[in-house]
Amino acid sequence: MLLRLVRTYLRPYRAALLAVVALQFVGTVAMLYLPSLNAEIIDEGIVTGDTGFIVRHGAIMLAVTLVQVACSIGAVWFSARNAMGFGRDVRGALFARVGSFSTREVQQFGAPSLITRETNDVQQVQMLVLLGGTLMVSAPIMMVGGIVMAVQVDAGLSWLVAAIVPALAISIGFIVSRMVPSFRLMQERIDEVNRLLREQITGVRVVRAFVTEQQETKRFRGANEELTEVSVRAGRWLAAMFPTVMLVANVASVAVLWFGGHRVESGEMQVGALTAYLAYLMQIVMSVMMATFMMMMIPRSAVCADRISEVLDTETSVRPPEQPVTTLAERGSLVLDDVTFAYPGADRPVLQDVSFEARAGQTVAVIGSTGAGKSTLVNLVPRLFDATSGSVVVDGHDVRDLDPETLWSRLGLVPQKAFLFTGTVAENVRYGKPDATDEEVWDALEIAQARDFVERLPDGLDHDVSQGGTNLSGGQRQRLAIARAVVRRPEIYLFDDSFSALDLATDARLRAALRPVTRDATVVVVAQRVSTIRDADLILVLEDGRVVGRGSHDELLDTCETYREIVASQLTGEEAA
Repeated sequence: MLLRLVRTYLRPYRAALLAVVALQFVGTVAMLYLPSLNAEIIDEGIVTGDTGFIVRHGAIMLAVTLVQVACSIGAVWFSARNAMGFGRDVRGALFARVGSFSTREVQQFGAPSLITRETNDVQQVQMLVLLGGTLMVSAPIMMVGGIVMAVQVDAGLSWLVAAIVPALAISIGFIVSRMVPSFRLMQERIDEVNRLLREQITGVRVVRAFVTEQQETKRFRGANEELTEVSVRAGRWLAAMFPTVMLVANVASVAVLWFGGHRVESGEMQVGALTAYLAYLMQIVMSVMMATFMMMMIPRSAVCADRISEVLDTETSVRPPEQPVTTLAERGSLVLDDVTFAYPGADRPVLQDVSFEARAGQTVAVIGSTGAGKSTLVNLVPRLFDATSGSVVVDGHDVRDLDPETLWSRLGLVPQKAFLFTGTVAENVRYGKPDATDEEVWDALEIAQARDFVERLPDGLDHDVSQGGTNLSGGQRQRLAIARAVVRRPEIYLFDDSFSALDLATDARLRAALRPVTRDATVVVVAQRVSTIRDADLILVLEDGRVVGRGSHDELLDTCETYREIVASQLTGEEAA
């Protein structure tokens, strides 16, 4: 997965990659040439006392060093650009893929895991790409070149190289094989810590209200200790790598000096050649250390690449049509025909054989107990899910045949959880219609019964809204979410329990203000309160995913026992209000 991911997203940077390879090759060759020049200076300049030779070759060494430095700088510059571009492209691809997911795929991965994959996992692979251009390219060139140059300097010591390189490879391979499982587990533990942290920050009011700080601290401490444990385990193997390499390198240096000294004493080798051979040996060891550093990065990056590819390879269950319909003749019609929906692996469907028809100017209400499938029914219309069987028809066409943009442009959805984005009040309302004027925004706020509290805010429309709208009350968030849908003036309004945080008086005023706006539109309302839906043209009563009653308020009082029970449970409270 790692190789496939890197190859796919580095393809646009092939020219820059070739430049990196060329610069690293020239720079590494220049570095390999320096010990030979140094050996010549020692053997032919210092030993013979030829100052001119020392000066001339010293100037050559300086020039070669400048070339090597310039090539290294250029290689790092190109590598950095490649890595940053790679990270940008992968994050963009992940964002686009997650944006295409239905609710099913988002729930499958979980929001904390998707955030970790988008940030931490991409950063790990991006760092590998950066170091790959600087270390991974030069390490094999330096190793092969060092071996060739060392053999050329003195073939009698070649057996040392033949012993050192395999010893390093075996020891490093053993350590890396122990690190890979730890790094994989580490990423999973990071996901768990992120999940708990997200839960506890989001639900901090609940935690304090029920005085469960100690329990939550204990949960987080457990996840944190598990992450620490696996991190320490991986860190121990990681810490063993460099001492192992240095041990082999130092033993090799002692061996070269020992056996090389005997060869110098017997006249089979010059002092400069021994110095050059020792330098080449250190370059070989350095290349192995560079490769070692890459080996430390590769296991974790490979795990991260697997996790990234898992998201990129997941196809959404809500597939766009091959030949999307973009032109619709009807306006505001909504038909559900024997719709059944079941989650994969579920024992029974959430919805079963649900049918109804609504035309422009009609209001359809859905009521039922918690878990009856009301929100799922609403989510089928904008294709947040696709029906398992049956069809959802908007303006005469199955939603699975419609172009997604065409479908969404005709819908105004107010979700059960009124989520607001970071920004101003005006920006949140204009999310429904980006080109809305201030007058249209104020008009939508007035219909949603939000104008009064927005005018009281210090900056009015420019008042800052925190992430999720946490600096506003539940009722204020709900009214802004309704205004966001109203400003769009869609053909079909979908209110998913969107009035639950409003008091009865505000609820009544809001519904009265909505009537003129929705006169030519279809309205689907999911509600828990009878007072919210009693004036609807058609009321559907859901129980365990099935329609157990349909009709007007008065008809259902006569024909549906479940509806009568719901009304009876709320009657006293509503009459008192």
